[in-house]
Amino acid sequence: MTGGGIAAIIAAVALLVLVLFIGLVLVNASKTLGEINKSLSVVTRDVDLISHEAEDIMANANDLLKDVNGKVATIDPLFQAIADLSESTSDLNNATRNLAGKVTSTGKSKNTGKVATAVSVGKSAVDMYRNRKEKKTQSK
Repeated sequence: MTGGGIAAIIAAVALLVLVLFIGLVLVNASKTLGEINKSLSVVTRDVDLISHEAEDIMANANDLLKDVNGKVATIDPLFQAIADLSESTSDLNNATRNLAGKVTSTGKSKNTGKVATAVSVGKSAVDMYRNRKEKKTQSK
């Protein structure tokens, strides 16, 4: 064998080793790509399920929000009535205090003491009524 023949054999063996190495790499790459495809299909299916569940949750949240808004609109007049009642009670208290002040300051009548006592008792009754209403309102 000549030097050129030995060089050709070495080149052929090297080429054969290179082809075998590339073949193994391609087989392993093919297996890896197959696993990646399987994983992607699983992930895609799971994301679709999660997406559908999220849509259902959003729909339920929208329904709940509509329900709450409707109920709030229903009780708004109640709060307005309570505010009006509170204002009326406050006005009544102010009027009672003014009347008591006028009665006690005049002092010209014989019955001033009796009237002042009656006004004081009336004021106390109004205050007790207001406190009772406030407690009932707070307990609801």
